[in-house]
Amino acid sequence: MLRILKTGGLGLAALAFTVLAVILVRGAVTAPAPADPAPIIAKAAEYDATIKRDEWGVPHIFGARDADVAFAFGFAHSEDDFETIQDMAIATRGELASVKGKDAAVTDYLVHLMGIRETVNTRYESDLSPEVRAVIEAYADGVNYYGALHPDKAIAGFLPLTGKDVAAGFIFKTPFFYGLDKTLMALFEGKTGAPSGGLSKEGKDAFLPARTPTPIGSNGVALSPARTADGATRLLVNSHQPFTGPVAWYEAVLESGEGWHVAGGFFPGSPFMLHGHNENLGWANTVNEPDLVDVYKLTVNPDNDDQYMLDGTWHDFEKTVAQIRVDLRGPFWWTVKREVLRSEHGPVLKTPNGYFAVRYAGIGEIRQVEQYYALDKATQLGEWIDAMKLQALPSINYIYADRQGNIAYVYNAQFPDRKTGPDWAGVLPGDDSSLIWTGYVPFEAMPKLFNPNSGYVFNANNTPFRATAANDNLKPENFSETLGIQNNMTNRAFRIEETFGADRSITADAFRAYKFDVSYSDRSEMARIIAEVLAVDARADAALKEAQAILEDWDRVADIRSRGAALAILMAEPVVTAEIQGKTPPDPMDTLKDAMDRLTTHFGRLDPEWGEVNRFRRGDLDLPVDGGPDTLRAIYGTREDDGTLSAQGGDTLIMFVTWDATGRLSSESVHQFGSATLDTSSPHYADQAPLFVGMRTKQVLFTKDDLEGHVAESYRPGQRGQASPADLP
Repeated sequence: MLRILKTGGLGLAALAFTVLAVILVRGAVTAPAPADPAPIIAKAAEYDATIKRDEWGVPHIFGARDADVAFAFGFAHSEDDFETIQDMAIATRGELASVKGKDAAVTDYLVHLMGIRETVNTRYESDLSPEVRAVIEAYADGVNYYGALHPDKAIAGFLPLTGKDVAAGFIFKTPFFYGLDKTLMALFEGKTGAPSGGLSKEGKDAFLPARTPTPIGSNGVALSPARTADGATRLLVNSHQPFTGPVAWYEAVLESGEGWHVAGGFFPGSPFMLHGHNENLGWANTVNEPDLVDVYKLTVNPDNDDQYMLDGTWHDFEKTVAQIRVDLRGPFWWTVKREVLRSEHGPVLKTPNGYFAVRYAGIGEIRQVEQYYALDKATQLGEWIDAMKLQALPSINYIYADRQGNIAYVYNAQFPDRKTGPDWAGVLPGDDSSLIWTGYVPFEAMPKLFNPNSGYVFNANNTPFRATAANDNLKPENFSETLGIQNNMTNRAFRIEETFGADRSITADAFRAYKFDVSYSDRSEMARIIAEVLAVDARADAALKEAQAILEDWDRVADIRSRGAALAILMAEPVVTAEIQGKTPPDPMDTLKDAMDRLTTHFGRLDPEWGEVNRFRRGDLDLPVDGGPDTLRAIYGTREDDGTLSAQGGDTLIMFVTWDATGRLSSESVHQFGSATLDTSSPHYADQAPLFVGMRTKQVLFTKDDLEGHVAESYRPGQRGQASPADLP
């Protein structure tokens, strides 16, 4: 989800409301009527599925039909995270402010601005197959069934969730992974000269505290048998997300009699495995950052501001009115009424600097659910490629591996089919219709690698032109500049080259060790910033000399025993974060002083052990944790009043997937907390946390044979605790 929904708090909301010329109407609340549970409960009888939870609480769902499995998964998912699923659906209806208050009004406006509901209502039946509609509607029915059985947890007016709500969640979220929010933010703030693309912060979250930094990054690595010591094919699935919220991973295993059998990560509100594996193949995702957004400055008729110029003719804006109800707590609410404008280009924002239209990848697209379903059910590389050719997902890198030993990297995006010549990174004239692209370049034109000679592919949010060994890498000159492909590297990408890339015969143990690497490369921003600070003449400043000595002696390893990591990371993180966000970075000498003051005040020294500062907290647990920002073992923390950092994101659901030399599948995983996302009373609220902190994993019980002997609970939706595992199939 997008960071502008929350970051900046009242400041951004006030700015946006000023820009949007809000009209407020105050009144007393008329509470929505609660849903009648009878038809919801009756609907549940149409499905037949079983939920089996293993000793870690991970749900394994079994049913004859895909729809049966989706229904039971919606129910199981709700048992662990109903509140987040509910909030996500309310947000995509444009009604979040009625629940969360004025800070969420900007989110609701964006739902109207992007035409989310119009897209769903217009294209739901025409663009989605009956099979996909059946699955997403069944998932919604499972959520509804849980809500009907637990009316105290359902917000009045939320039920029933619909298949359209599920589809809308994908439509709304996916453009913000590649940075649409950055463009909108620039327009809101009057920065009309800002580039339209840019690095997105992965996992943008409306529901995290405003002070929580967004995790930056993900890792994916695939090895063919040519690169492994034992002839196995290996896949690392390692997305970096917030620990909680609408884009936090939830682990499950689904198996239907119609061939839908997957294990991996799901977002709240998603019935589809977004990355992980099935029996034959798997993939990891990382965020990419091509330029997929274009901004147009419109010329408005000076005699009629309802019109804009296009090809020498005045055209009328398409106009609607968004009515946003804002909860004020207690018996009062505001209704925010705001005109929503659209042009031939797309949504239009009226700002103090003029009228600007935005056209972006994914505009009007509803088939994201169709593509995920096809990916889940692919059985071999050709079918997986066919699913990718649907091109319904506006961005995201794919790292692929399968049981036949194939590996691949796809720099996936809906690349606008732009003509050459214009400066697509800048603000475009809005009066020339030839600049309004209407389609995307074909899949064949995307940057991608299949089975390179090196035997490995990777991505860590870096340029696609560094995805394998140097001799096998893609060449920038083979791709049009109109694609807006990124050129950056990250510390994680450098370290992959220096670990996986330097080892030509990788063992299973080395594969794991490289993933949990906690080092900063000599080529990293960390190394550059330290060098800059060391070049400063300390003169008679004894404290600065001491700090420089600590930084010079530090081996750039962020393990819990390090006595240089705290000073270095507290100094460098604000600089790197500002660079990534496109802001003017602070002077490293200023951030060094802040770090020195913080460490001296709270720890009495400049070099406390990193584990004293870097903490993992969940329930009663408070543990030191290895890793840091932009290390392969990624940990991103918020600064606490006691001087420590509390991990809030980074490594979350990690999976190690292997097909051995005979094609036999095995996989291991670990979740940062456990399956009980919000239930503090559950034994699974934090039971995986010690594994996660210790950089250990558990077996993924993928098949019924694997699961045998590990079933802690077995029940049908709504019957938990009413039957023993022996009573149910």
